[in-house]
Amino acid sequence: MTLKKPFFGGNWKMNHGPSATRGFLTEFLGQYQPHDDRTVVFFPPAISLAAFKVASAERSDLLTGVQDVYWESSGAFTGSISAGMAKDAGAGFALAGHSERRHVFGDADEDVSRKVAAIAGEGLVPVLCVGELLEERDRGEVEAVVTRQLAAGLSRLSSDQVEGMVIAYEPVWAIGTGRTASPEDANQAHELIRGLLTESVASARAIPIIYGGSVKPSNIEELLAAPEIDGVLVGGASLEASDFAEICSAGGV
Repeated sequence: MTLKKPFFGGNWKMNHGPSATRGFLTEFLGQYQPHDDRTVVFFPPAISLAAFKVASAERSDLLTGVQDVYWESSGAFTGSISAGMAKDAGAGFALAGHSERRHVFGDADEDVSRKVAAIAGEGLVPVLCVGELLEERDRGEVEAVVTRQLAAGLSRLSSDQVEGMVIAYEPVWAIGTGRTASPEDANQAHELIRGLLTESVASARAIPIIYGGSVKPSNIEELLAAPEIDGVLVGGASLEASDFAEICSAGGV
């Protein structure tokens, strides 16, 4: 799959059940027209994926993913879904290592590594999330944290699989807080990630590196103007159809 830039991801987290999903799309489809110069991916709750696919059936430009998977293909893992199940349900992408999975549910680097490998192994596009806590940033550990998380996430992948993924830099202190990393700070972190990817693959420039953390219509153009920011992973603002339509229409030619 060729991923066009800019890349817009909408992570609904634990919001919008099937009924709300249908209502959202009724509004969104009327406000966002297809663009052929970008990638738009929705990450609804797994329970709403089927409703999303049906309601957006006429819009092949709107892609879907899941918010998390378990690394085993099947088994006695109550409440979990596998990458293969997500693929069978129509997902083309899957998040791994989102800050809430790391810091609320306790996913360690090793867990994220296994999940990324399972996602890639099923032919889905892994969206690997990396980013530092506020206290880590205050201690000057941004580079160390991002480097460690990225290395773990890539550790089980072939170079071809690395070239087919997306990296999301999401400083934890900016998620859902209303605080956004400045375009300069975000761009610096993206430069670090790009450099690390260059050590693993020759085509690192083609890998979308996107920013997540209190993205909204008022700051999207400024973020996309930063040279190393290839798109965004949007949380709260992706729940409002009008806001996300405006975000997804930003950037480009």
